[in-house]
Amino acid sequence: MGKRIAILGSTGSIGTQTLDVIRKFPEEFTVEVLTAQSNCHLLIRQAMEYLPNVVVIGNPDCYKEVSEALQTYPVKVFSGEESISQVVEMDTIDLVLNSLVGYAGLKPTLNAIKFGKDVALANKETLVIAGELVMKEALRNRVNILPVDSEHSAIFQCLAGEQYNSVEKIYLTASGGPFRGKNRSFMENVTRESALNHPNWKMGDKITIDSASLMNKGLEVIEACWLFNLTADQIDVVVHPQSIIHSMIQFVDGSVKAQMGLPDMRLPVLYALSWPNRVPSGFPRLSFSDYPQLTFEQPDREIFRNLDLAYYAINQGGNMPCILNAANEIAVGAFLNDRIGFLEMSPVIEKCMEIIPFIEHPSYDDYVLTNEITRHHAIEIIGKY
Repeated sequence: MGKRIAILGSTGSIGTQTLDVIRKFPEEFTVEVLTAQSNCHLLIRQAMEYLPNVVVIGNPDCYKEVSEALQTYPVKVFSGEESISQVVEMDTIDLVLNSLVGYAGLKPTLNAIKFGKDVALANKETLVIAGELVMKEALRNRVNILPVDSEHSAIFQCLAGEQYNSVEKIYLTASGGPFRGKNRSFMENVTRESALNHPNWKMGDKITIDSASLMNKGLEVIEACWLFNLTADQIDVVVHPQSIIHSMIQFVDGSVKAQMGLPDMRLPVLYALSWPNRVPSGFPRLSFSDYPQLTFEQPDREIFRNLDLAYYAINQGGNMPCILNAANEIAVGAFLNDRIGFLEMSPVIEKCMEIIPFIEHPSYDDYVLTNEITRHHAIEIIGKY
């Protein structure tokens, strides 16, 4: 039957690429669960092709359409966001791939861990919001957290076989996005369309804007701290426009190990699904003659202030990364809806980090409340622009 996979967020960028991987390896993987929030038409088509045991549509208003479309198929249909969290409890699931966007990924991840499921994590916000809690629960339940982001997958792969060797530093690479090298006057007039035009990667709108603002890299710094048990000063960000080196490790002897490949998310997805093994694939291979130069530069922290905000958040700890994430989600949504400018996102986030009460040792309920309060304040701040 192969490894049985639950894909949370199957209609998004990572979800559709995961299904593409599974399509190519039907003897290795089968689809047990598919979930989506509102894209019922694509969810229906996916269910008809892959015939999962269960599908969940988060938006209850879409339930009737999905249920009627699949009534002649051997597929159970549920609805509601609570069902997305509950479905990971199924005994027939071997691995949960969480590609939900933003805060919505936290509760399903914790529930999957509670029920002993390994988690392939593409939802970096889970660890940004509540990394200490998530990793503690994963250790207690002996659950593997397998990174899907290309940068964290690269570090994870570089660490294979190095369990007795000390890491001095890691380098997370960033493409620089569509605005690399642009000055402030240019950035004051960028449009939604230009910000969504990423030079190397095809991603969803939210993560594409995060990439353009370098918030995505900041969130990855926080995620890396928890995944690899590092401090923030052990993590550097370097801009690598070609996106061929996906990240690097520097060991205590000064040696550096890098993981390389074409910018194709199917590669880290395949590794997460097949781990601890590697599956021979027919994916395109890297030709070094196509990349005669690999270049590196420092990020522009004056224009792209989100990176420093993320470093501040992880150094503060507690619920500060949760505040950062919630404010950013609201700010990105406002930018995508033309309510604020690109450079106005950072001040919204910074203001929330200043005014929301800090909790040094938050519980799960504290994270939930912090998220709600921060979103409320962020909306109020944006309303004054």
